[in-house]
Amino acid sequence: MFREMRRKKQNLSNDKITDILHRGTSGVLAVFGDDGYPYAVPLSYVYHDSKIYFHCAKTGHKLDGIKRNNKVSFCVIDQDQVVPEKYTTYFRSVILFGKARILEDKMEKREAIEILAKKYSPDDLQGRQKEIDKGLPAVCLVEIQIDHISGKEAIELV
Repeated sequence: MFREMRRKKQNLSNDKITDILHRGTSGVLAVFGDDGYPYAVPLSYVYHDSKIYFHCAKTGHKLDGIKRNNKVSFCVIDQDQVVPEKYTTYFRSVILFGKARILEDKMEKREAIEILAKKYSPDDLQGRQKEIDKGLPAVCLVEIQIDHISGKEAIELV
């Protein structure tokens, strides 16, 4: 169902993929957009228990796309170093395909936003809780259940 990588030498191990997803702070979500056009949008995320979580407003282009078709892709770029004298780029990235689910259950939403907030503000438990209590009613949380994942790096980094 999912394509195999052509350049197998450049394929990242599962451990490296997991490290990149934990380390990354932003990724690009692609959904089935309006009029059949793909819609790709950068966003902050957290990788937890082999799933991706992100938050957004309760309405908008990405949610419309997810409601239309819950199959999505998500990409995280770990390294992107242009090397002009060699006419190449030293890159490392991960791409995953999965199904997005809008969290409706209050406990699931709370757990997801707490995990997300802890990633971006690890040393401020009191501040996180205050912000979550204030903002949770107005925010939407989305979970991506991963169906396929791969990572690739420039041959020079192998």
